[in-house]
Amino acid sequence: MLTLVSGIAWTLVYVEAIRVGLRDRTYAMPVAALALNFAWESTYAVREFSVGLSPQGVVDVVWAVADLVIVYTYLRFGRAELPDFVTRPLFAAWSVLIFGTGFAVQWLFLAHFGAHDASRYSAFLQNLLMSGLFIALYVSRRGPLGQSLTIAVAKWLGTLAPTLLFGVIEDAPFILGLGILCGVFDLAYIGLLLRPRLAGASRVRSLPDPSR
Repeated sequence: MLTLVSGIAWTLVYVEAIRVGLRDRTYAMPVAALALNFAWESTYAVREFSVGLSPQGVVDVVWAVADLVIVYTYLRFGRAELPDFVTRPLFAAWSVLIFGTGFAVQWLFLAHFGAHDASRYSAFLQNLLMSGLFIALYVSRRGPLGQSLTIAVAKWLGTLAPTLLFGVIEDAPFILGLGILCGVFDLAYIGLLLRPRLAGASRVRSLPDPSR
């Protein structure tokens, strides 16, 4: 059940990130986290299919394809958010570097920890990075451009479920600790996105009743 919840929630994150990115003409996932995510899903999809067809392999492929669409929004709109001195060739070189680094990091985890531990350790560490970078994205854009409450809540739930599964049920303290830290940052990010709505509701309640 927890695996299903996580899969549905993360699929919702990707679908909403594509929708919001195209709507706002920007990218809806921090690029460093996007690079690591795309590398993780591509790497483990290949590993899964190398030993046969599996549900996890199919999910990894679906997520990797969704990530490719988000990568497109980054390549299509990302340069516009950078300073003028970042030329097209420089932006292209930076993009190659950051996505290449994403794959290098995943393969280093595999080489050091083996597939079982590497898949979990890298997933939770990059998830924690993503949680912090979403807050940084909100700050750098001075608001919720290219972001949505749906992404924030789905990410929180998509991380909470495997935290309970691996950290609590399977008794992995390292993953439990990373999952708790992700939850702290995710809830803080949700709070940032909710703040304008709560402030607006508060102003509405404080307005005088014109019928009096």
